[in-house]
Amino acid sequence: MRRVSILTFGLPVALAGAMLLAGPASAKKKIVVAGPPIQMSDAFRADVQAAEAAIKARDASTANLRIATLSPTTDFEAYVAAGLRFETAVLRRDVQAQRIALTDMFKTSSVPKTDAPRLRFVAAYLSYTVGNYADAVAQLDYAKTLGYDGLDATMLRADIAMRKGKPKDARPFVQEALARQKASGQPIPAAWYDRAISMAYQAGDWNEVSSLYRERLETYPSTPEWRSALINYLAGQENDAQVQLDLYRLQAANGAMASERDYQAYAQLAEKTGNFAEAKAIIEAGRAAGKLTTTQATTAQLLKAVTPKATKDIAAMPALAKKAAAAKDGKAALDAADAYFSLGQYPQAVEQYRAALSKGGVDEGRANARLGIAMARSGDLTGAKTTLAQVNSGGWSNVAGFWSVWVDLQNRKSAQQNAAPTAG
Repeated sequence: MRRVSILTFGLPVALAGAMLLAGPASAKKKIVVAGPPIQMSDAFRADVQAAEAAIKARDASTANLRIATLSPTTDFEAYVAAGLRFETAVLRRDVQAQRIALTDMFKTSSVPKTDAPRLRFVAAYLSYTVGNYADAVAQLDYAKTLGYDGLDATMLRADIAMRKGKPKDARPFVQEALARQKASGQPIPAAWYDRAISMAYQAGDWNEVSSLYRERLETYPSTPEWRSALINYLAGQENDAQVQLDLYRLQAANGAMASERDYQAYAQLAEKTGNFAEAKAIIEAGRAAGKLTTTQATTAQLLKAVTPKATKDIAAMPALAKKAAAAKDGKAALDAADAYFSLGQYPQAVEQYRAALSKGGVDEGRANARLGIAMARSGDLTGAKTTLAQVNSGGWSNVAGFWSVWVDLQNRKSAQQNAAPTAG
């Protein structure tokens, strides 16, 4: 008998194939088989090498024939034979056969102790893939007793619960995975956020939906991501019209108005809330962007209706500001602030929001949220961040949260621009 290392044969390649099946997080970790030299008979070794050659040539048919001739007489030879069956199953993309080969490996005592925990996880994933969820959970439990408790195992438990139609059971696993990933200092994959958002959405937990979308935007802040986050958040619940309006304003501020529907919905909401000049401006912006046409009936009729009202409201602004200054409470000042805000006159809006809060008698969540937004749009990003952080009531806290992310991103852009070398 000749003494050889198992690394002579293709078992690590086979196991690496299983990692690829287990997904991106698993694929990064390749099993390294280590241990003392082992013994195989020369005849068995020659048959194994012939099978390995066929596998490397991606000739599954010949590999199967070679493996069929193997007659293991020792525990280790049985382990090697099972590993080769696993390799050919990976080559054929036969998940069921991979799972059976792993079971045969587990029947031997030659599985390296350092590899056993992760191999049990691979077995769990394969059982999950073929729909044997009970065995998948059992293998995950076994892996955990052996010391394997990776985030991929936690997410697999969540996936199993979802496949079994138990989203409430899945949610804690996803939350745990996100928390552990954050604690590790590593970025959270977008797909993990998507799963968590979907589960929070199904549970009707809009505060968590908002929180998760905001976290996602901090890491993945592209324009399409902003549009998706805001539209999905708005679509999932019945919001106050004023709350909805400020989220449409945020969508526009991010350049995320991408369709006729976006402009039409925003303009209709602005008209509904009495912001006629804003409705007019949105329709005109939609036409300039090529998303609305002059023949588009709904917005054409809306533009015709709001144009004279917009002119009247603009002319009434001095009187509205005078009324706000004379009022004993802040209600008139809040109306004036909202009007200035709608017209894009943010410094004047800041002044009026502060007056409204000082006099009192107003919805402080709404006033502070819009004060913070107006400060941000005026360029006072530091003050805006502080003010938005004070909002903690209902839907307005989510408005403030989304706009706070926008403020963070503006600060990030500013820092990057300041750090960029100037041309000499």
